[in-house]
Amino acid sequence: MAKKAVLLLNLGSPASTSIPDVKAYLREFLMDERVIDKGPLTRWFIVNCLILPTRPKNTAAAYKKIWTKEGSPLVTMSEKVRGLVEDQLDLPVYLAMRYGEPSIPAVVDQMLKDGVEEVFSIPLYPHYAASSFETAIVRLQEVIQEKGSKLKTTLMQPFYGDDDYIDALVETAKDDLVRDYDHLLISFHGIPIRHLQRGDPSGTHCQVAGNCCETPHPCHATCYRHQSLVTAWQFVKKAGIPDDKWSFSFQSRIGRDPWMEPYTAEEIPRLAKEGKKNLLVICPAFVADCLETLEEISMEGKELFLENGGEEFNQIPCLNDHPKWVDLLAARSRQWASD
Repeated sequence: MAKKAVLLLNLGSPASTSIPDVKAYLREFLMDERVIDKGPLTRWFIVNCLILPTRPKNTAAAYKKIWTKEGSPLVTMSEKVRGLVEDQLDLPVYLAMRYGEPSIPAVVDQMLKDGVEEVFSIPLYPHYAASSFETAIVRLQEVIQEKGSKLKTTLMQPFYGDDDYIDALVETAKDDLVRDYDHLLISFHGIPIRHLQRGDPSGTHCQVAGNCCETPHPCHATCYRHQSLVTAWQFVKKAGIPDDKWSFSFQSRIGRDPWMEPYTAEEIPRLAKEGKKNLLVICPAFVADCLETLEEISMEGKELFLENGGEEFNQIPCLNDHPKWVDLLAARSRQWASD
């Protein structure tokens, strides 16, 4: 029988918090045509002339706030999850990052050296977006082709509305949801509006039809906003959260182009000014705590909330190494291996 393996794919982190390492990471990340979807020359100018001269210093400072003695929280947690999933299986589990290390080319080399012939690829993104899910799987296929390999891949599809994922989210949030909170903000990573519209070749539905995310349409298969809202709706229903006690938003906007709204950075102070004294925030788009949750939400978001009249702010941890999440990954892998 062919030797099988599982490959977990995530975004990645700089090698360290030094400005040169952060600059190298940002260059690799931002030069991806699925992240900044402009022509090559325009993208080169934006990245090298507008972003890299200043942003690495600020980003390095942000990473220093969350870095641990083991390194990047995202990478170390992903590696921990990899080991826990492998403990439940009779086949090897590998981990690769789209940007940074361990790189996809290096991990593919290792799999081929180990004699792997079939791999179950799991992008650790619940929702489909060109700048996350798509770029990871496209890069994997590119590397396999570049190496002239016959490595067969099977892809785990986005799981944004799957019962086991929603159950894991609810279980992870259980202890925080018993708090005496005033409001729950469900914050997803944002993407530019144009990314959404490119997922609708018809040009007649996305951002055109009223309530486009609520009205069934084929473009929902790759619509990040629709899939995010499905996660939010199913989560609050499963957790029993009243309609008047939650809302959603989108974070991490960069640049001047229109991104999905409402913006988390505007919603947090708005809720405080409306009299919400105790705020909970959950970030379902991230399966492991990282810069966007630990620094952007737990630090910057908390500061915003308190400055505008809020009194208590808590971020619900990501799935991280929660047993329900590990069991989900192991169960999906086991099912694939037995097919």
